[in-house]
Amino acid sequence: MHLTIHETAVVRPLKSPFDHDHLLSLSHIDTDRNLLVTLRYLRLYSNTLHQNADPFRVISAALSAALVHYYPFAGTLKRRLPDGRLELHCRVGDGVPVVSSVVNSPLSSVSYLDDVGVEEFAQQLVPDPDPEEDSIRPMTLQVTRFSCGGFVLGAAVHHAICDGLGATLFFNAMAELARGSGHVTVDPTWDRSTLLGPRNPPRVEFPIHDFLSLDKDFFPYKGSGKRVIKDCFSVKEEWLDQLKGLLFKQSGLKFTTFEALGAFIWRARTRASKVPGDEKVTFAYSINIRKTVNPPLPAGYWGNGCVPMYVHLTAGEVAEQPIWRTADSIKKSKHNATNEYVSSFIEFQELHYEKGISGGRRVSGFTDWRHLGHSTVDFGWGGPVAVVPLSRHLLGSPEPCFFLPGKEQTIKVLVVLEEDLVSVFRQETDELKKGFFFSGSAI
Repeated sequence: MHLTIHETAVVRPLKSPFDHDHLLSLSHIDTDRNLLVTLRYLRLYSNTLHQNADPFRVISAALSAALVHYYPFAGTLKRRLPDGRLELHCRVGDGVPVVSSVVNSPLSSVSYLDDVGVEEFAQQLVPDPDPEEDSIRPMTLQVTRFSCGGFVLGAAVHHAICDGLGATLFFNAMAELARGSGHVTVDPTWDRSTLLGPRNPPRVEFPIHDFLSLDKDFFPYKGSGKRVIKDCFSVKEEWLDQLKGLLFKQSGLKFTTFEALGAFIWRARTRASKVPGDEKVTFAYSINIRKTVNPPLPAGYWGNGCVPMYVHLTAGEVAEQPIWRTADSIKKSKHNATNEYVSSFIEFQELHYEKGISGGRRVSGFTDWRHLGHSTVDFGWGGPVAVVPLSRHLLGSPEPCFFLPGKEQTIKVLVVLEEDLVSVFRQETDELKKGFFFSGSAI
């Protein structure tokens, strides 16, 4: 499979949204050390509507129009002294790089990227910026057209500029403009340091120390140095209904898919890793606080509007206790997502940022992409037929787990693991899923 790059264009706003260079401050949630990563993912579009337009031209034009409203995407992220927080430098004439590339084969020849065996090829479909550079572009795009007329839109978006919901708000605005709308439905809101800034004086009233620790020498994404690979499998909703029914029978409690499946995967991963039973392990996930904070964030707020939540247990508890107890710990953790938790999280960042804030050294990050609105991003070819995450760093975990929309009443689970743990992980899931329904593959 050969990919040819035709050009890299710098797409600038259709009209200049400002007339002088300036700085924009990020929120304390934006600059959380766990978010100092670039999220890379792909949206796949088939040519079922027989659209003959060039997707590179359509998307570049829509981006140019959208940047009038979302011009910070054209800026540059730089670290400030002395605390190392990121801030956004906006200069007149800046733009977003967009790569145009082609593949002389149909999307079907790479199984619509649904096979983890094409991971190496998929990595070529979006740039991979160096996170250690002094100047970081908030976003780079790549449009790759296949011989069938379908195409892939690859996005590399720095997490400090927005979360998944914020990025989807932007891409939906682009898609609206691409389909001919003369305006965006939701006007974007910045004002980050005011809407999600610390109180004066800052005060940590929630027991945030129960979840976060200080470790200046620890960086969450260093990893072990071992090769990591992806294990990917589909879970039938029928199996999930049986799992949740079993947990209800055991506990009398109703669990969401995220709670039940998350507990299941966390247990299998913990057993596979053979962590000493008395060592602390962490289940980390993000929770949307746009309506939790007081006052609620505006509908157009497109910065990071989620805070990390943590479940700390010993490895022995996760590995040996009934799954429903672990699922219940995840469920109960959601009750911590209050306005006071958010305020205390922000102010803990204000008071201790330079000391190094960490959620732990054995973090398993879980994220649910099923409800981020990916399917609504329609540039004129219909919504994407698939969304493929490429990132391996998330929520302080170098080995995250993604829950993705699947086909035919399934959920797709993508787990990043150290290579030597995959076979044991599969054995653990085999033991846990006897009598249920799975299918899968790995690299």
